[in-house]
Amino acid sequence: MEMENPANFSYMGRNFSDLSNGDNSSAFSECNSDRSEEFPTTSSQSRRLLIACASDNSDDMIQQLVAVLEAGSTEAQKQAAMEIRLLAKNKSENRLKIARNGAIKPLISLLSSSDLQLQEYGVTAILNLSLCDENKELIASSGAIKPLVRSLKTGTATAKENAACALLRLSQIEENKAAIGRSGAIPLLVNLLECGGFRGKKDASTALYSLCSVKENKIRAVESGIMKPLVELMADFGSNMVDKSAYVLSVLVSVPEARAALVEEGGIPVLVEIVEVGSQRQKEISVAILLKLCENSGVHRNMVVREGAIPPLVALSQSGTNRAKQKAETLTELLRQPRSGNVAAPASDVSL
Repeated sequence: MEMENPANFSYMGRNFSDLSNGDNSSAFSECNSDRSEEFPTTSSQSRRLLIACASDNSDDMIQQLVAVLEAGSTEAQKQAAMEIRLLAKNKSENRLKIARNGAIKPLISLLSSSDLQLQEYGVTAILNLSLCDENKELIASSGAIKPLVRSLKTGTATAKENAACALLRLSQIEENKAAIGRSGAIPLLVNLLECGGFRGKKDASTALYSLCSVKENKIRAVESGIMKPLVELMADFGSNMVDKSAYVLSVLVSVPEARAALVEEGGIPVLVEIVEVGSQRQKEISVAILLKLCENSGVHRNMVVREGAIPPLVALSQSGTNRAKQKAETLTELLRQPRSGNVAAPASDVSL
């Protein structure tokens, strides 16, 4: 399996130099436990559950819930899944207890239910359990990936969002990334990025960012039409998705298929506009993408020059962040070289 590290960058106040290691997806965008309004419950019920789980007989209580998941009626299974979800929402020790008492496989089985609400409850409980690093490998090895992908396709809007977030968590184990891609997740995440609500778009972009550190998933994403929604979201400064979309694009442009699709979808004018009027962070990542696009293509350089990129690049080289200044200077020098089709450019450091 061929791996490529995402480009280095600073995001959300933290610097990342090797994003193939560690919890890079959560650093890119927070993907938290489920929203509190997804299930009707009362604060007294939540307190009762938490107190019970902290007691000496908490394992017995969890085992009773697991037994209901395995053999109860649909309504009883919903209640049990809801209680497990509540217990797993905020406390790591509860997540470990729940997994240790055998809840993961019965929860996975709920994802195949024809009852969409029960399926949603199962997805949400698995998401909460996946927030504990110690549970990720067990969830994946118990067969959760394909059912989560199926929920991403057929579930409710909330189930799709939570399935995307759960797949993101599982993708933080490196060997799961290719397995998730091969299970059909990439086209469904691209569809969620394009058609979902804001939370769906955010979770989809974060999952795609993590999954596309694997080359084969970059190709899948491009073949699934990811470039169109990425360019549209980057062009819409009111979407609150400019940064996230640009970061996803930054991991894709290392493959020629993505660069060709970016040009075809009209990405160059959008990137030049961001260099001109975007935030400092947006300018930095956009100039790095343009540099990658132009470093070995005279054709692309011509297109960038025709879009009027040199004046904003010169301005950025004088007033941007240190890294943006360096990228802008390198790209400006490259654009001022003779342009005659595809030519090899001097090697340059285009990491973000």
